[in-house]
Order: sequence, then structure tokens, then C-alpha cells
Amino acid sequence: MKIVNILLLLSLVSVGSYATENNVAISPEHFANLGVTLGKPVPVSQMPVLYAPAKVVVPSSHEYIVSASQTGLITKLNASAGDTVKKGEVLAEINSPALLELQGQYLKAGSVLRLATATYNRDKKLLKEGVISNRREQETLSQYSSAVLDANESRQLLEIAGMSPGAINQLGSSHKLNSQLTVTAPISGVVMERMAVAGTRIDSMAPLYRIANLETLWLEINIPQERIGDIKIGDKVMIEHTDISAEISLLGQSVNPENQTVLARAVIKSSKQALASAAIRVGQKLNIQVIQPSELSLFSVPNTAIAQNEGLSFIFIHNQSGFQVSQITIIGKQGDESIISGELTGDEEIAVKGAVALKANWLGLGGAE
Repeated sequence: MKIVNILLLLSLVSVGSYATENNVAISPEHFANLGVTLGKPVPVSQMPVLYAPAKVVVPSSHEYIVSASQTGLITKLNASAGDTVKKGEVLAEINSPALLELQGQYLKAGSVLRLATATYNRDKKLLKEGVISNRREQETLSQYSSAVLDANESRQLLEIAGMSPGAINQLGSSHKLNSQLTVTAPISGVVMERMAVAGTRIDSMAPLYRIANLETLWLEINIPQERIGDIKIGDKVMIEHTDISAEISLLGQSVNPENQTVLARAVIKSSKQALASAAIRVGQKLNIQVIQPSELSLFSVPNTAIAQNEGLSFIFIHNQSGFQVSQITIIGKQGDESIISGELTGDEEIAVKGAVALKANWLGLGGAE
């Protein structure tokens, strides 16, 4: 059907155009009939050297597992997968009898410390007055030091259990025990997974949430091992069908025996904007191009400007009589554009649309895309 339409168009302009070996003569008034649009090749300084699959991942140092510090019953979960949370925000509440035991130990240690402090202060005074011996003062000092260690240990255990310094100080002044344990977010980020259910009993260190800071994202790229020598640290990476770019930061030192690829890592630039525009998602598999600077004279042209014939590629350069047929080499493709090399300066006007009709005319009505 496409060829028939081209033939009909060419029959309308057969009087105004004819083709030679490397030239298609067409008068300007017949451009519209052929659907030809002119444009210029755009010089570029970079070229795609590799196409490969990749996966969007969170850097390992930006991902955290939030766990329960004590055994108990989950009474409330405040966040779900996909929620954005801030550092210090309460994620869960746990009723923990074990926390009561730790609080009791802390209060007892505090009482022992106060008594040991008073005894030591008294004996220091008595030693100064010559009432007691040095040995007696040293024994009192040892008891005081041991009480300080016990008090500090019991306080640290409460901090590990999830109690804030303010809550611990309040416990020391009020002596009121509370079995309610709050679990807070260690970072600001996004909840990637909720790993527990309210109303269930959990053990100490059982995972509750997986939270990630998405300000920085990586691409894990599978490079065929025979092409790894073509890739360098710092190479630019473009994600297909997006304007998002990344930069190669690591090249693996081992080959995956299952698919004979080498892992390369690229850091995505402007991860926040990429996530906001829904262009990428963590865990998403996509295709990328590795881009490198080129010393060659390269140009970007629309894919519609290129005609294929017998395995070769051509473009049509506008001249006084019509169009000159010029052979080019396709270096790579980027969306609707192709990167080409050839005998071009960048000042030429080429047919960016209508190459199909020009090709048919050039081949004497016997060619088609």
C-alpha cells in the first residue's frame, strides 16, 4: 500500500523530476507533492558505543532495615510501603514486657549509684580528716566506680531498646515504668517494604520496615565481557526514552558465569527529578546507551532522513537541481535520531522527511523502504 502511494505521487511529478546515478532532480514546486521537508544535520561530539540492559537499584549504604529492639506485641504500625517518612518519625509501637525489666534495672542501678556516691563523698572527707585509712577510701572508690559502670550500662540498654534520652531522664525523675516501646525512622526516606503485621508477637531484632534514601540511585549494567574494554570510568550513560543520564562509576572485576557479563555501575544524576517525573522506579529494568566523546565528525539526523538500499545507508542533500545522494555510516541511534558520519560539513540542507519518495525516484520507481 505504501509503495502504491509513492508511485501515485511520483506519477504526479514525473514531468518535474528525473533521477541520475547519484542525483535526483526535482523542482522546488514539486517538494510538497513528495512530502519533502528540508533541515540541517546537527554536529555532535559524542557517540553511542554500547547498548545494554540495566536495573535501577538503591545504593547499599542508603538502605536500612528497621527492626524491633525488644520482644513484644506490635500494637500499631504507622507507615506503609511507598510512604515518605522523616528521620525520628514514629513508625511502630510495641508493648514490650522486656522493656519494663530494663527500666527496673536502670532505676535500681540509679539507686545504687546515689548510695555509692554519698558513701564515697563521705569517706573522702573522713580520709582528709584522718579518721579512716587509705584502704577504706580505695574500697569505697571501687564500689562507686562499679556503680557508675552499672548505671551507664543500664542507660545504654534503654537507648538501644529505643528510648530517647528525654524519656530516660523522665523515667529517672518519675520512677514510672512504661512498657510502650516506640520505633522511629533512622533516616528520612521512602518505605520500600513493610515486613510485619500489627497484632503479632515479634522477637528481638525482628525486621519491621525497609527504608531507603532515594536521593541517589544506581544503574547496574550487564556489559558483555568481550566489550568491557570499550567502557571507561566516567563514561556517560543515557536511559532510553528519557532525558535522564548517569555516569559510570565502577567496572566489575569478575565475569558472571551464567551469562558471561561484567557488572558496571553508573550513578544516576538528578535522581529526585527522575523519580518525581515517574521516568524511573527502583527495581525497574530498562535499556541504556553508553556514550563516549568522539574525535570523528559526527552528525545527528532524524531517522526519517535515512534511506536503506542493498545494506547501505544514504541521505539526500539538497542542491540546485534537486538532491545529491550521499552514502553515510550509522554510528548509533538515540530515540528518533541517528548519529551518522559521512562527507558532511553541517552546512548542507538535507531531506529530513520524504526520503522514501526520493529513494523510489532515485531507484527508478523500483525501490521502497
